Amino acid sequence: MQLQDILFSQGFGTRRVCAGLVQQGLVEVFESASSDSAVTVTESARDFEPEGLRFKVQGVPWAFHEKAYVMLHKPAGTECSQKPSAWPSIYTLLPAALRQRPSKSAVQGVQAVGRLDQDTTGLLLLSDDGQFIHRMSSPKKHVPKVYEVVTKHPIDDSQVQRLLAGVVLDDDPKPVRAAACEAPSPLHLRLTLLEGKYHQVKRMVAAVGNRVEGLHRSRIGGLALPDDLAPGQWRFLSPADLELLKA
Repeated sequence: MQLQDILFSQGFGTRRVCAGLVQQGLVEVFESASSDSAVTVTESARDFEPEGLRFKVQGVPWAFHEKAYVMLHKPAGTECSQKPSAWPSIYTLLPAALRQRPSKSAVQGVQAVGRLDQDTTGLLLLSDDGQFIHRMSSPKKHVPKVYEVVTKHPIDDSQVQRLLAGVVLDDDPKPVRAAACEAPSPLHLRLTLLEGKYHQVKRMVAAVGNRVEGLHRSRIGGLALPDDLAPGQWRFLSPADLELLKA
């Protein structure tokens, strides 16, 4: 695969722009997947095996990903929209290459797998793989999502039992149940859901007579938000991470 095409597939611009980056000496390619040594390549049509290829563009390290699977530690005060209404977009936290990855659909770049409210923090997945997005977000797939909830009032056992039994929200006569629910401390509720309705956690907690003061998503499937991923930081999902999402 030509180097300019590899760069194009990774979101570094049009093929002409990518060819220009190479010809200007702004692209270095690592000699092997484990090598620390990179050499400058100036021939944009030079062929490389893309799988496992590592390179630098304008000094920034990158690795080839046929499809992008990303985790982001969403900070408070951000919106999961490319056209936010009042708060900064979570997409501004990502490098341009992830936002510009070419796509056969009308929308370029990685897309958020579901949404978190602007004041909600925690684990957010993004990808340019439509099947993955559907599999992770569809309520029919029953992917568990764990939320850490800070409540205004102490939680009692009757509230926990009601959340497990099911509560009725104002727009749906069918009860909505928590897949799991526990109270590690009086003002801390750990809630596991298999679907994602609008403001669902806040409305479920309100339905049992309490109020959400803080909300954080800590886990999706078997994948927990890493302790070393600070708010606003992102990283590619590893093969092991992808397996955990299926757990």
